[in-house]
Amino acid sequence: MIRNYLLPVIALAVIMLGCAKEDQPSSEVQLNSPDPINKAEIDEYVKAQLEATGKVFHWDQTTDQMLWSAISHANDRAFVGYQPADFENIEERIHEVDVTKPEWRTVRAEIVNLVLTETQKYFPDENITEEDLLMERPIEEHTPSFMILIKHPEIVTALRQRSDVRYVEPTDYSLEEIADRSGSGCDVNPNNNIPSADYTTVSPNAKVPWNFYLMNIPSAWNTSKGDNIGVCVIDTGTSPNQPKLGSQFASGQSTGRYLRRYGTYVSSWWWWASPDGPDDDCGHGTQMAGLATGPRSSGGSTAGVAYKADLISYRGTGDVVVNSGNEKEGVRDALISAGNRGDVRIISMSIGDVFYSGTVADGIYHAYNRGKMIIAAAGTSLSWTSWWGVIFPANMSQTVAVTGVKEGYPLVKCNTCHDGSEVDFIAPMQRRNDNGRTSLTLAMSGNVPAYVGGSSAATATTAGVAALVWATSPNSSRSTILNRMKNAASIYPSRDGNFGWGIIDANAAVNN
Repeated sequence: MIRNYLLPVIALAVIMLGCAKEDQPSSEVQLNSPDPINKAEIDEYVKAQLEATGKVFHWDQTTDQMLWSAISHANDRAFVGYQPADFENIEERIHEVDVTKPEWRTVRAEIVNLVLTETQKYFPDENITEEDLLMERPIEEHTPSFMILIKHPEIVTALRQRSDVRYVEPTDYSLEEIADRSGSGCDVNPNNNIPSADYTTVSPNAKVPWNFYLMNIPSAWNTSKGDNIGVCVIDTGTSPNQPKLGSQFASGQSTGRYLRRYGTYVSSWWWWASPDGPDDDCGHGTQMAGLATGPRSSGGSTAGVAYKADLISYRGTGDVVVNSGNEKEGVRDALISAGNRGDVRIISMSIGDVFYSGTVADGIYHAYNRGKMIIAAAGTSLSWTSWWGVIFPANMSQTVAVTGVKEGYPLVKCNTCHDGSEVDFIAPMQRRNDNGRTSLTLAMSGNVPAYVGGSSAATATTAGVAALVWATSPNSSRSTILNRMKNAASIYPSRDGNFGWGIIDANAAVNN
């Protein structure tokens, strides 16, 4: 059901759509129609919502007809979240749920049977079976949700009316401009012409990026280097051709630590396919891992913020936008796995989308309830879409949202960064008068650094700072460490409407 506070927004969207496409009926007129609303109209509606609210888009804000239409444009595939009707506070308890228990299996079976019965009713000649609807996927679920085919709008209506259905949403849906940008964060090239002002060389011949000094990170190293703190980076993996994230991870002044690499993302559509593995085909994950935990080693490569911290890397997605069903499942599974690990304290996520995902949120809840500090990017976008608000999952209260700003004052966000009321911290990521000069990190191979910026880089840098702070008091709780970071931030105890508590002084944070 559409909430009352959204009615003015929806009215605005319908008016806009009517002006743009007078020859097409609106979604309200098409209610219960077996024909889906075309994707262009749905896109316009979503963009109108984003512009009017500045908030992440939730599919529960739409009509049954529009939701089903979006599912139909996602090859009929949908995620369904469930729970026993009398189960309460699942967000706080999801880490305790065992979906193999009879009460959970019964609810799942009833929902699947409803979809099957209704599908057979509307498509009697297709001889559809339960296996067809579930795409013959083996049951390996760790959270109370599953993927299923939904082929008629009345099935969406029936599901949304059930008290044991938590959400119904398309697995694969993205705005065209977002889909086109998904791979843009994968452009990683070493730069042989980096001005000397953009780094300082320290022993044993490692480069420290210029912006680290604006956060007093090198001074903080006198107190903490992140020893024995596990930083988990959920991204596109790490490059097997980058020895600094391989055989040389514990070299130089970064000895006595370890690297673990995993893959939860499946790029194939076939149900029997296994995760692709931990290797980065994009470059974004390699850059983020390098910023957070790259070794302080020889050869002229850049040092990471927490260069003595342990790194647990998950390839949970193929690129920076988590917009396919496989990517959502990959990120969710990485969150669950990292949440269950005793050595992980911090999860860094420089990825996201303008669409809320119930299945990814399940993973966020699980990891958060396990005590992890989840640091997420507020959003890095094309300059003409960077006005959109803080993206998902950084907009969730369970995450620490970070964005990038230009050096100096007054504070100005970086040219492609999102900001908004959900932002908690900021990090200098871009020269004041040169958008091309950003932070420095590891490239896909070799010692020559690559430039990297945006809220993605700000997030990984902040994750490294959190590791420095936690290493000074490893028995402290997440809230204690977060409070120390706040107390050392440039705006605290005030909070800015776009930049949160401001820039963290890492040296003050490790010593307060």
